[in-house]
Amino acid sequence: MAESPALIIAKNFDGTVRKSWPCRFRGSSGTLLMFVGEFSEDVCHPDLGHIQRGTVSHEHYWLDRWYNVFRFHEPTGELRNYYCNVNLPPSFRDGVLEYVDLDLDLLVWPDFRYVVLDREEFESNAVTYGYSNEIIAGAEASLNDLIRFAELRNFEL
Repeated sequence: MAESPALIIAKNFDGTVRKSWPCRFRGSSGTLLMFVGEFSEDVCHPDLGHIQRGTVSHEHYWLDRWYNVFRFHEPTGELRNYYCNVNLPPSFRDGVLEYVDLDLDLLVWPDFRYVVLDREEFESNAVTYGYSNEIIAGAEASLNDLIRFAELRNFEL
């Protein structure tokens, strides 16, 4: 299957757009959708540090899971890190993938050290947006799944 242009839209719980970026749809396997993107400019991220222009992001979204997994590669091709977002299951229609970001993130380095990010933001937004007990439990269970993958060194996507 040939790659096709796509757009990813990450939303806040209230439906407002948090961020969006262009990428290419690479294909699917069951409920897994695969995309690839490339950083068009250098980015300074508070947790990831300096991300070089040309860094490639292999993005994995499941239509039935509460997380996505990005595998970043340096412009040289070397694995940079994994970045996992906890989110509501996405929708994909007409080349546009949309998901609600639930704030919790897991940063995993190539040696599988990991750190949970944005716990305070999740807790604050749970109050602000009135996350239901089901949303909170789903987000926590998904974060635990991601941590287990890191501990098992099972991010070979």
